[in-house]
Amino acid sequence: MSAAPQDDGPEPIHGEPPHGEPPHGERLYQLQRRLAAFAAARDWAPYHTPKNLAVALSVEASELVEIFQWLSPEQSAAVMEKPETAHRVTDEVADVLAYLLQFCEVLGVDVLDALAAKIERNEHRFPASGTSTPDRHSSE
Repeated sequence: MSAAPQDDGPEPIHGEPPHGEPPHGERLYQLQRRLAAFAAARDWAPYHTPKNLAVALSVEASELVEIFQWLSPEQSAAVMEKPETAHRVTDEVADVLAYLLQFCEVLGVDVLDALAAKIERNEHRFPASGTSTPDRHSSE
């Protein structure tokens, strides 16, 4: 009788970083530092308050939503197949991430630690096996 294959967790979404690139977490930190340096070089610190960055993040997220607003589920699943919409999606994703990273920088939030902690809480709140809880959502 053979042992069941060991589950080492989910596969990475896009694999390892290209050869010569730092690990994803380090690369994210480097990008966050670049954003901070970019803003500092332009004396934008007075404008990069938590409130302003949260508002800007919301605006950029809304611009991402706008791309999908009137699409059917099938059309929305295919947006990356068309170069013009793929470009818009990637630009808005970059804007959302840029403002999120800047927001975290200003407040001293480690975005990867925050995400890991949230996933862990959700794994406990919403176990994979057992009864479902349709009246609860992961955003609660």
